[in-house]
Amino acid sequence: MSNLKPTVMKLQIKNLAPVTILLICVVFFSGCFKDEVTKTYSISRPVLKEKSEVLANIKSGPTHTLSSPGKIYLYSKYIFLNEMNKGVHVLDNSNPSNLTEVCFIDIPGNIDIAVKGSTLYADMFTDLLTIDITNPLQVKLSKVTPHMFPERQYNSGIFVDSNKVIVDWITKDTTVSVNEDQNNWMGGGCPNCLFASVSGADKSNSSAPGIGGSMARFSVVGNYLYTVNMSSLGVHDISNTNNPSFLGSQPIGWNIETVYPFKDKLFIGSSNGMFIYDISNPASPAKVSQFSHARACDPVIADDNFAYVTLRKGTFCVGTNNQLDVIKIDDLSTPSLLKTYPMSSPHGLAKDGDLLFICEGKDGLKLFDASDPSSIKLKKHLTGMETFDVIAWNKKILLVTSEGLYQYKYDEAGNMQMLSKMLIKKSGF
Repeated sequence: MSNLKPTVMKLQIKNLAPVTILLICVVFFSGCFKDEVTKTYSISRPVLKEKSEVLANIKSGPTHTLSSPGKIYLYSKYIFLNEMNKGVHVLDNSNPSNLTEVCFIDIPGNIDIAVKGSTLYADMFTDLLTIDITNPLQVKLSKVTPHMFPERQYNSGIFVDSNKVIVDWITKDTTVSVNEDQNNWMGGGCPNCLFASVSGADKSNSSAPGIGGSMARFSVVGNYLYTVNMSSLGVHDISNTNNPSFLGSQPIGWNIETVYPFKDKLFIGSSNGMFIYDISNPASPAKVSQFSHARACDPVIADDNFAYVTLRKGTFCVGTNNQLDVIKIDDLSTPSLLKTYPMSSPHGLAKDGDLLFICEGKDGLKLFDASDPSSIKLKKHLTGMETFDVIAWNKKILLVTSEGLYQYKYDEAGNMQMLSKMLIKKSGF
């Protein structure tokens, strides 16, 4: 039996055509001489804690190093600055030239905030938290309203158990071998490595009333809190500020991004349009109209006669436009495009009287004279910074940048002077 297999093999090869033998050799040896391809990824794995333990830790803690600034909210003498997915910095702005850090509220999964009176509303992944901030040095959790943001049940592709909370991520660089014909698998990703991102990838993807930035998904109007998730508008009665009552939600569309209040209207931005809702009956918002635009990320602000919408490409919104749309809303039932202005990479925006501020990403901050919306004119361009969102009030702006939070004062002529800043602490410094 031991001699049979080689004999049979010889007979098989002998009877094969020369062309067939050549093909076998090509396939065999090309496989042998393939180069080994390796790639290095930063693979992040979640650190989980019991929700009960996390909720017990919702309190005033020591000031926290700023590393990833997100949404901003201005209320009375305080600035509330979101630390992406970590919590909220509370800053005393009594003296804008001497911004003082008060405390840090540890809220894993937090990306949105709003304030009414002595109450802070903040998301924690799927849940809405109500926090008593009467004494910012001793904040107390008042209420948890669960399942308000169901799309956040998944974090970076990971399903989060309702009794668990992701409180941190452990990131480790891992080098793996990838065959050349697998380079496009999972977008050139890491075979058998879940939730990985290429190392070095760009991670970038502003006494006053309650004011949120144009990127806000929470908005307080009177005794009501309005929240938007990916597809719906939620309404909460906050007449009892520490015990909000969820009144219900209604579908809006898909890829909802921002909500901006003006008088008795809500202007809601999505990746492919702007929605206008009437809240003269605040408990039951009613859709007035919709303005459609090219697909792009879409913060929106408004005044009495015009809405200002920035469209940005190169993001998860899959847009192809970098522009500012000025939309006529004197007739709210039929909003119409007045004019489009080309932009570099517009993000958040704010307006104070005739002055229009637009964050232009890596192209800095631009200040326009918008007294004539059909012919806005550039007055000032601050460069050397990457800007994301801005709040303008009382001739001051709060500006969120990749370097931290900046505060400026300005005048009608466009002159700007820095008052204070809170910088991100860079590793190695």
